[in-house]
Amino acid sequence: MVSVIIPAYNESGNIRILCEGLNEILSKTHYSFEIIFVDDGSSDDTIVELVNLHERFDNVHYLRFSRNFGHQAAIKAGIDYARGNAIISMDADLQHPPHLITSMLEKWAEGYDVVYTQRINDDDISKFKRFSSSLFYTLLRKMSDVPIEEGTADFRLIDAKVASVIRQTKDPFLFLRGLIPWLGFKQYKLSYQAEKRFSGVTKYSLSKMLAFAINGITGFSIKPLRFAIFLGILISLLAFVYALYAVLIYLFNDHVISGWASVMVSILFIGGIQLVILGI
Repeated sequence: MVSVIIPAYNESGNIRILCEGLNEILSKTHYSFEIIFVDDGSSDDTIVELVNLHERFDNVHYLRFSRNFGHQAAIKAGIDYARGNAIISMDADLQHPPHLITSMLEKWAEGYDVVYTQRINDDDISKFKRFSSSLFYTLLRKMSDVPIEEGTADFRLIDAKVASVIRQTKDPFLFLRGLIPWLGFKQYKLSYQAEKRFSGVTKYSLSKMLAFAINGITGFSIKPLRFAIFLGILISLLAFVYALYAVLIYLFNDHVISGWASVMVSILFIGGIQLVILGI
């Protein structure tokens, strides 16, 4: 069986078209399949559309969050409930081409455990989107210990054994783009040209992308902790130099406020030690 997981946040104008397209494509394969939508706390008519699709198609199911928990949490919930031997995640905005699923299944049948995709940028993407996306992946590559290629997102196929490992993850700040490459397994990359969004607007603002990048960096890199150690050592050394200066001022200047030197040195030194300990 093949399971398709689709997070949906205010995507009422897209999910019916996507569902019909997926049914048409997957029905041409020799696999049985299910489609699982995850309503990530939508405020529009997304849940109404999902109820109608569930009543119309026996293989369409949905989960509904009590509030907006985020894209990664929605995918994780879909994986938790998916029954397929192959699990495919994709967005609901119709930018991920459903026809690519056929190629994913072919590579999975060849023995690949993960078939991920890489978006090829085109001229329709705004300069701001290109800049923010480039900044996002640059931060991840510079700071993270897991190599993440630019243009890779959450349009991928994973085998059931990969899904089994992900289900054991209890991280509330899940970062699947880093977790799945980190797990290893046999992987294959497919490139695709993104379609235009069919309806609605993107839900990823620059602030959300930066928060997403921070989750990736702190979840898969010890570099921020090493930075804290080096910064703490540097501050402690500066505190020692400042202590020598304060002592000289105290000895040769009669106008120094009593207790000033000891207080300043103590604050700087203890602050440096705290940073070192936090890093460790």
